[in-house]
Amino acid sequence: MGLRERKKEQTRLTIEDAAFRLFAERGFAATTVADIAEAAVISPRTFFAYFPSKEDVVFAHFDDLVASLGARLEERGPKETTFDALRGWIGELMELGVVNEDREAVRRQLLCDNEALVAHERHLFGRVERVIAASVAADLGDDPDDLRPRLVAAAALAALTSLKPPGAHKDHGRPASPEEIEVLDEAFAFLRGGIAALQRRRAAATATAHR
Repeated sequence: MGLRERKKEQTRLTIEDAAFRLFAERGFAATTVADIAEAAVISPRTFFAYFPSKEDVVFAHFDDLVASLGARLEERGPKETTFDALRGWIGELMELGVVNEDREAVRRQLLCDNEALVAHERHLFGRVERVIAASVAADLGDDPDDLRPRLVAAAALAALTSLKPPGAHKDHGRPASPEEIEVLDEAFAFLRGGIAALQRRRAAATATAHR
């Protein structure tokens, strides 16, 4: 990484740090972009060069997460299913342990307090669902916009987002428990089996059609 890239990354991190500090102190609604820019010692114009909105600061690394998932699914082996790769990706993230738990706790609290942020999160997770749907479509030989891969992807996303269910504020930011991971594995096993059943059904239909 060159000097210019390092400076840009440092500015981005400074904006994030300032934003989360203010969100924790004042709440999301009471914190303006101007407040964040002042705390980060930048101009509002510079803020918008890094983030389209203050909502996007709350989910600052979402683009990287989606790109990482997309790459993992695209690079899976010929015998590796979508849910094998997806579960492997989750395991890799957990092993890295890169989540800032204090910041994640603030994020979850903000989501508890702001419906607009919840809606923004749902919008962002729609991108995850589309990435999963594209991979499932490849497994089934479908178009990504077909109903079957979209339904499977929606079920997968529901399983993923259930890892951090609503609960007491003290639980926000904690890592997923072994029990929650076990439930996720069961959900993925169910979905994996469903895809295998659909593949067998399609193969049987094709064989019948060619008799």
